[in-house]
Amino acid sequence: MNLDSLKFWKPRDPSREEGMPAPGDPDWERALINRMAAEFLREQRRSRRWATIFKMGILAYLLLLVGIYAADGLIDSSAATSEHTALIDVKGVISPSSDASADRIITALRKAFEADKAKAIILRINSPGGSPVQSGYVYDEIRRLREEHPDKKLYAVGVDACASGAYYIAAAADEIYVDEATLIGSIGVRMDSFGFQQAMEELGIQRRLLTAGANKGILDPFSPLDEQDRAFLQGLLDNMHGQFIDAVKAGRGDRLKGGDALFSGLFWTGQQSIDLGLSDAIGSSSYVAREVIGVEDIVEYSTRRDLLDRLSERFGAALAQGILASGIEIGAWQGLPQLR
Repeated sequence: MNLDSLKFWKPRDPSREEGMPAPGDPDWERALINRMAAEFLREQRRSRRWATIFKMGILAYLLLLVGIYAADGLIDSSAATSEHTALIDVKGVISPSSDASADRIITALRKAFEADKAKAIILRINSPGGSPVQSGYVYDEIRRLREEHPDKKLYAVGVDACASGAYYIAAAADEIYVDEATLIGSIGVRMDSFGFQQAMEELGIQRRLLTAGANKGILDPFSPLDEQDRAFLQGLLDNMHGQFIDAVKAGRGDRLKGGDALFSGLFWTGQQSIDLGLSDAIGSSSYVAREVIGVEDIVEYSTRRDLLDRLSERFGAALAQGILASGIEIGAWQGLPQLR
């Protein structure tokens, strides 16, 4: 290989560029500065152009999401002019800040019961349960609305899960329909916590808990749980469990056939639940509308969270969502009882 034939890189000589005076020319420095300024301005314009394109792309994406969510939420049930079956979704964990909150479900229920063209109502449930208070609110309101509108039936339809607090709600319905594989039941109450006392002792960590009230720190996971505290908490759970059992018995009545085992916290498939009296028959929402109610046209009455909440969840903005919700959710309270 002939090394003399290689062309080595050399720095660009501005004086050799077209339109540039040679060094020594009194206008050479001024021309160079003008050239550099022009290059800088071009580079700035190029950067601004790409930044604008990038921002426009993000804006278009956001507008698309807004359109999708808005279209999803703009189901104007009040505009229905023909007879139909009203559909209300109970989806996800039942809590004050979720789509399955008592406020949202009750708002939809009242609207559906008061709609002249809604022949009957389907409560489509796909939930593992949640807050006993929220579930109780919905249960009581369903019973009240059924008494106020005796000619309008409400049917609960379990999808993947209709358990615990979700079954609490379903028990208020006229009839409950399920799929063969729906998980249903779990009539019980639970309280979750952890105990770190032994680990803290082994690590030499001292817990400093100050309270005003002898039992204020009863749910503190870093303090021991003595038998007196355990008995007190068990009494709370038993009391709430009794309320749950009474609600199910009032709603289902003589249809219940499983004895005390029904209230042990166990759950069953939809097929098994029919034999136990926890549900009435196999059927989906469309089946109930078509075959039971006799009106196949379904109009959704569900009330969802506002667009900002749903968009923040979509982007995973947990912090922003926490600020909007005042940073408090029922599931975030350490040890709070749950129908789950």
